[in-house]
Amino acid sequence: MEGVAMARGDSKAGAWLAATGAVLAALAIGLSAYAAHGVADLHARGNLQTASLYAFAHGVALAALAPTSARALRLLALAGLLLGTVLFAGSLAGGALLGWPTRLAPFGGTVLMASWLLLAIDAVRR
Repeated sequence: MEGVAMARGDSKAGAWLAATGAVLAALAIGLSAYAAHGVADLHARGNLQTASLYAFAHGVALAALAPTSARALRLLALAGLLLGTVLFAGSLAGGALLGWPTRLAPFGGTVLMASWLLLAIDAVRR
């Protein structure tokens, strides 16, 4: 019975990650449009476009991969993709829009790379 409850909990986590990924992709489209039409500063525009690219790509990845997640390592990797995207893209967007420092971007990028490697390990272990 515990295995069924665990699988149901993992399925719910996968559903939330997928939904969050879809919202992230939608927000990325809006951010990209704002960068293209509402930002005059070229450096800020470039940072917003980079942030929207990463947010869109990883949002789509989460929306596509998360519903099939039942293994703990895969869920950890997908949660890492979400965290890394929020830190990386959020840091760039916060810097461009609000003048915040972007010091979290390298950490977010590192989390993204580690998460993709965890997904690769999970794929090989199947």
